[in-house]
Amino acid sequence: MDSQTEVSTQTGHDESMAGRLKPDSLGVLGILFFVLSAQAPLTGIAGAVPIAIAIGNGAGAPAAYLAAGVIILLFSVGFVAMGRHVVEAGAFYTYIGKGLGRPTGSGSAGVALFAYCAVQAAMYGLYGATVSGLVEHYSGAHVAWWVWVLVTMVIVQVLGASGVEMGAKILAVFVLAEFSILIVFAFVTLFKGGGPEGLGFTDSFSPSAALQGAPGVALMFAVASMFGFEATAIYGEEAREPRKTVPRATYLSVAVITGFFAFTSWMLVSAHGASRVTGDAGKALQSGDATSFVFAPIAALFGGWAGDVLPILLATSLFAGILAFHNSANRYLFSLGREGLLPHGLTAINRRHSPWVAGTVQTVLSVLLVMPFAILGKDPVLTLFSWFSGVAVLGVMLLYFLTSASVVAFFRRSRADTRPWNTLIAPVLGALGIAGAIWLIIANFTTLIGGDRTTAIWLQLTVPMVLVLGVVAARVTRSRAETTD
Repeated sequence: MDSQTEVSTQTGHDESMAGRLKPDSLGVLGILFFVLSAQAPLTGIAGAVPIAIAIGNGAGAPAAYLAAGVIILLFSVGFVAMGRHVVEAGAFYTYIGKGLGRPTGSGSAGVALFAYCAVQAAMYGLYGATVSGLVEHYSGAHVAWWVWVLVTMVIVQVLGASGVEMGAKILAVFVLAEFSILIVFAFVTLFKGGGPEGLGFTDSFSPSAALQGAPGVALMFAVASMFGFEATAIYGEEAREPRKTVPRATYLSVAVITGFFAFTSWMLVSAHGASRVTGDAGKALQSGDATSFVFAPIAALFGGWAGDVLPILLATSLFAGILAFHNSANRYLFSLGREGLLPHGLTAINRRHSPWVAGTVQTVLSVLLVMPFAILGKDPVLTLFSWFSGVAVLGVMLLYFLTSASVVAFFRRSRADTRPWNTLIAPVLGALGIAGAIWLIIANFTTLIGGDRTTAIWLQLTVPMVLVLGVVAARVTRSRAETTD
C-alpha cells in the first residue's frame, strides 16, 4: 500500500468515526466495573446500611436488599429487551423517547443529566471531607475539603479524556480492593458461624423480620444503594457486540449488586448480633460517624491495620464512583449534542475517541454545583452529600418508572418483540415496584437528606421542574424547526 492510499484509508476511517464513540472498547467485565464503581460498594455499605438498620427494620434490613434486587431485576427485563433494539449513549432518554415521544424523552434527558451531576457532586462532598480528614490524621496539615475536590476534578477530567479503557482499568483496581475486604470479611464471618448470636438467618430473612420496624425506610435505602446499574446501556456504543454484551452485563450487575449488599449486610447484622444490631447502628449514627458500625467489626476480625486501611478505601471508593458518573454524564451530554438538543460542539472527540468537550462541560457543571457550598461554608457531608444524594435517587427512580412505561408502549406499538414476560408483565411489575419505592422516597425524603421539611420540599420539586423544562424546551425547539422548514 503506498503512502497516498494509506492516508486515504486513514482519512476514511476517521470520517466514519466522526461523531462516534470508540466501538469495541469494553467487554462484559469492563462495563461491570463501571457499574460497580458507580455503586461505590464500600460507600453504600458504610453509609446506607447503618441507617437502614437503625431507623428501618433492624436485623431485617438484608431482606430489604433482596426485595430491592427483585424490583430492579423486573425492571431490567424490559430494559434489556429495549436495549436489543436501541444502542445509544443516551440510554434512558433514548428509550423513553422511543416509547413516550421525543419531548418526554428530552425532558427525561434533563433529569438524567441532573441526577448524574447531582450524585457526583454529592460524592465530591463526602470525598473532600474524607480525604481532608485522612491528610490531617497522617500529616497534621489541615487543608480545606474543597481544595482536594478541585484537585480531583482535574484528575477526573484527565482520566475521562484518556479514553474509556483507561477509566475501566483504574476503576478495576479500586473496585477489587474495596470488594475484596468486604467479601473476605463476610465469608470469614460466615465460616466462623456468625457473631455472638450465630448466623441468625431467620432474624434477617424471615417474613416477620423483614416486616418489623419501618421496612419501607430500609427498602428506600436499599434501592438507593443500587443506583447506577443502568450504566450498562450508556456504554452500549462502546461495547463489543452490544446486543449480547449489554444484556449480560446488566443481568450480571443486578445479580452481583443484590447478592453483595444482601450477603454483606447480613454478615454485619450477624457480627453485631440480631438483638443488639439496631442499638449499635443507632449509637454509630449518634456519634456522627456511621462508618464505625461497619469498620469496627472488620477491624476486630482482621486487626488494627484494617481500621487504617478502610478509611483510605472509602476515599478510593468515592473516587471510583466520581469517575464513573463523570463518564456517564459526559456521554449524556455527547448524545444530546448529537441529537441537536444541545450545542453540536459537545460531540467533539479527541484522538482516543473520548468526548472531551462534553467531559469539560461536565467538570464545569461539577464546579458550579460544589463551590457554592464551599463559599457559604456549609458542611460538605450534612448538606452537599445528603441533599444531592436524595435528589439524585429521586430523579433516577423517576427515570426507571418512565422507562418501564416506555418499554410497554414501544413494544405494544412496534411489535418488534412479542414475548409477554419481557415486554409487558415484567415491565409492569417493575413499574409498580418502582412507583412504590418513589412513594417511600417522597414520604421519607426529610430523613433521606438529613435536613428540614422545607429544604426537602424544595429539593423534591427540582426533579419535576427539570422534567417539565426539558419537555417544554423540546417542544419549542421542534416548533421552531417546523416553522423554519
